[in-house]
Amino acid sequence: MNQDLTQQWLTEIQTIKEQMAELQRDRDAAWESAQKWRKLYNTEAEQRRTDAQLSQLAIASLKADLHKLQGIETGTLAATPVTAIQQEIEQLKSMEDLQAKLIAMIKERDRLLQALKTEQDSHAQTRNNLTTALGDAIDSLTRERAGAKEKGEQGVGR
Repeated sequence: MNQDLTQQWLTEIQTIKEQMAELQRDRDAAWESAQKWRKLYNTEAEQRRTDAQLSQLAIASLKADLHKLQGIETGTLAATPVTAIQQEIEQLKSMEDLQAKLIAMIKERDRLLQALKTEQDSHAQTRNNLTTALGDAIDSLTRERAGAKEKGEQGVGR
């Protein structure tokens, strides 16, 4: 009976050892999995931080371009437009949204620059036309006065 009890204890100890080994393997596998997920999380977080920094740089560049186009110094923009700009920026959910917005802004800038150039050309043409018309009017008035003066002198000389 003593030997049966000893054998039973040895079997129980062996079973417990196997369970412990299995639990240790499970623990190690869980640890490795946690490490892998932690690494993936850190990589993703770093990418998000990089994207956020690039987005902030792009936004700052767009703001500088906008200020330059508007002829406004950086510190003089009123609080309300900045709030509106910030709200619009917060609506951008991804880098693709930011890129699409940037492309749209660049197209709008180019369109506005072309419209400004067209307006400047039109203004220059109008200025030239008015200068020419004014010159013609002065020449015509000068000839008219000279003609009237000659008629007056001819009438006096008779």
